[in-house]
Amino acid sequence: MPVLDVHYKPPIPFRNGFVATIYSGLYRKVRGIQQKRERIETRDQDFLDLDWSYAKSSSDAVIILLHGLEGHAQRPYITGTAKIFNDNGIDAVAVNFRGCSGEGNRFYHSYHSGATDDLDDVVQHCVQQKNYQKIYIKGISLGGNITLKYLGENRPRPEAIKAAIAVSVPVHLNGSAKELHRFKNKAFAINFRRHLVEKLQVKLQQFPNQISEEDIKAIKTLRDFDEIYTSKAHGFKDAMDYYNQSSSLQYLEAIEVPTLLINALNDSFLSHECYPVKIAKTNDNLFLEMPKYGGHVGFVSKNNVYYNEKRALEFSRQFT
Repeated sequence: MPVLDVHYKPPIPFRNGFVATIYSGLYRKVRGIQQKRERIETRDQDFLDLDWSYAKSSSDAVIILLHGLEGHAQRPYITGTAKIFNDNGIDAVAVNFRGCSGEGNRFYHSYHSGATDDLDDVVQHCVQQKNYQKIYIKGISLGGNITLKYLGENRPRPEAIKAAIAVSVPVHLNGSAKELHRFKNKAFAINFRRHLVEKLQVKLQQFPNQISEEDIKAIKTLRDFDEIYTSKAHGFKDAMDYYNQSSSLQYLEAIEVPTLLINALNDSFLSHECYPVKIAKTNDNLFLEMPKYGGHVGFVSKNNVYYNEKRALEFSRQFT
């Protein structure tokens, strides 16, 4: 226990993981949600932009939403979840990681797969300034890794955190990095690298003593980016050290908050280590679902409400 049975079968075209991933990332639209932005200060004097949406009536519950690599709070996989929770009486706060809200952050360092202090700052803000009594957390991909790592770390956490959901999560970062560099994922890897390098060009203008044009030209792959920027900017020895320390896999056994992990078996971004069956069977708080379909955050379902979004609401409702 608890590896859960899954009853998810999308329309035939979306049983192809590549099709589901591309459609969900490029073509899906979510309408009928209004967000209001709030800026908060982080513990190290940077800032986070939070995009709030609310239930029709006053609520004592909120879901914190964390996006994936180079995403933001307006991505459909974020707003889709916010909408279904709002429609069911729960407020939502969608976090834009540092540099992802349309404005660069203040420092050379930004965000990465293991940066959990920013999530803790948002949790504390929800408890201390917003007075929420019930907090749920949902992280997607990179945001899912942050969620799982945060819940398994040896740090104090408010009792208001009732449950968490993590979707399409590369819990083993080195394995997933290898998958992203395979030919089948070449288009995705090129797109990620392009966006990351564009932001690094801005960092070059702001912090010319910390990175050079030659460094940026040497970035040919995502691993190069982690070797040259992510690891060095955030205090790791190199890319492998960053992957080893930041992977949430090593934290799963310690999770004490009810947590649902949904990783599709046809997710081309995930390595075999990203399906932690053994740990789920020994930790009563980790619920693992491995749908046959879904690609990477591509759980297409009826009425534009995705399978993972419905499951997030169903799971959260068990812990009120």
